[in-house]
Amino acid sequence: MKQFLLQIFTWWNGQTMGTRFYTWRKGELVGKDEFGNTYYRESKRDKRWVIYNGVAEASAVPPGWNGWLHHTVDVAPSEEDYQPRAWQQPHEQNMTGTPAAYRPQGSVLSSGERPAATGDYKAWRPE
Repeated sequence: MKQFLLQIFTWWNGQTMGTRFYTWRKGELVGKDEFGNTYYRESKRDKRWVIYNGVAEASAVPPGWNGWLHHTVDVAPSEEDYQPRAWQQPHEQNMTGTPAAYRPQGSVLSSGERPAATGDYKAWRPE
């Protein structure tokens, strides 16, 4: 019941009722990513969209799927056998504005004091 009410009254939790109906009528499932987001397409108009797993946050879309959604690449990541390189790190969404955001020592939202300046900076002055 809660999920049903969220779909009626909010647009930032997964999908709305309109998106659910449109996906049911015209959507073709293309794939799912490691975060639980599902990706669809409508072949007649070459329209592509994502239904987020939880809060609608664009930075939660991995790079391969982002390229497919924005028509940068034609082949979806689920339709190719791409293997990431050893030096590539797994995708992480932007945590700015959340409790998991980076807060350096001495910032307003973290504890501790700001470290003293080291004196290695020399201001530029025109000649």
